[in-house]
Amino acid sequence: MKLDLSSLRKAIESLGKTLKVAENKTLAAELDDDTKDAIRAGVIQNFEFSYELCWKFMRRWLEVNIGSAYVDGITRRELFRLSAENRLLSDVDQWMEYHDARNETAHTYDEETADDVFETSRIFLADAKKLLEALEARNA
Repeated sequence: MKLDLSSLRKAIESLGKTLKVAENKTLAAELDDDTKDAIRAGVIQNFEFSYELCWKFMRRWLEVNIGSAYVDGITRRELFRLSAENRLLSDVDQWMEYHDARNETAHTYDEETADDVFETSRIFLADAKKLLEALEARNA
């Protein structure tokens, strides 16, 4: 069964576009702090949504390609490990860091946490793109 990856592709593209706006130094010089905070919040929201879709598509791909019996009831670390074994991703620990960052946004929202998640989203974007490429290449 071929997976429809369009929602994942759109989420990753949206994160990339939002990060591009946030990192535009010329634009940032013209914006007030409230607007900069709103853009940063948009990056964080795009990170959250993209991360959620990434792990859900990992899970779906594994269910379809190796069987739901291998996926049912496993932890997130095990999901990432199994995804790495099936060449969907390469660094389980890095994906656990994304998971931890996502959990941080759900439980606290202070300035330091926002800054940390914003920085994590920069790193995440490249790995999310790699995952999408792996899923597209192996999408039967």
